[in-house]
Amino acid sequence: MDTTNPLFFIMNLIPYLAEGLLMTLQISVLSFFFGLCLATLLTLMRVFGNLPLRTISRAYIEAFRGTPVLVQLLLIYFGLPSIGIKFDPVTAAIITLSLNSAAYQAEILRSSIKAIPETQYLSAESLGMSTFQIYRYVILPQALRTAVPALVNEMVALVKESSLASVIGVVELTRRGEYMVAYTFRALEVYIAVALVYLVVCLALSQLSKVIEAKFRIPGYERGRA
Repeated sequence: MDTTNPLFFIMNLIPYLAEGLLMTLQISVLSFFFGLCLATLLTLMRVFGNLPLRTISRAYIEAFRGTPVLVQLLLIYFGLPSIGIKFDPVTAAIITLSLNSAAYQAEILRSSIKAIPETQYLSAESLGMSTFQIYRYVILPQALRTAVPALVNEMVALVKESSLASVIGVVELTRRGEYMVAYTFRALEVYIAVALVYLVVCLALSQLSKVIEAKFRIPGYERGRA
C-alpha cells in the first residue's frame, strides 16, 4: 500500500473496506425486509384497527421515531442482558434497525394509502365492490407504487445508520475504517475512503429508485411527495 500519496492510499484501501461493505449491506437489507414486514402489520392496525390497535400502533411509531437509533441500539445490546435477554452484536444491530425502520416504513405506507383520492373509493364502491376488493384491486396497487421512492430512501437511510453497529463491535464498513486508522494513523484519508464507499452505495440506490419509479409510474397520476 502506498504510504505517501493520499490518492493512492485511498484507492488501495477500497478493497479492504469492501469486505466490511458486505456486512453493511447484509445488515441493511435484512433490517429493511424485517422492518417492512412489521410496518405492514402496524399500517393495518393503524388504518383498519379499532381504537386500542390504533393507539398501540401510534405509540410504537412515536416511540421509535422520537428516540435516537443509537440509544435504541445500546438499550437492546447492553440493557436487555440485565433481564436475561442477550443478542450477539450483529443480531442486536439487525433487531434495532428493523424495529426503528418499521416505524418509518409504517408511516410511508399509511401516507401512501391516505394519499389516494377519495373519489376512487367512491367510484369503486358505486361499482358494487366490497371494502376488501376496493383495497385489494384499487387502493393498494396505487399506494405501493407511490410508496416506492420513499421506501428506497428509507433503505438509503438504513445503509448509513448501519454504521452505528460499529459501536457494539460489528465489523462492518465503518469498523473496518476504525481498524485501519488504528493501524496507519491516517484518519483523514481513511474516513474519506469510508465516506466515498457509502456515497457510491447510496447514489446507486438513489438511481435504482428512479428506475423503479419510472417502471411503476401510474400514467396520469402525479406523485404527491418528492
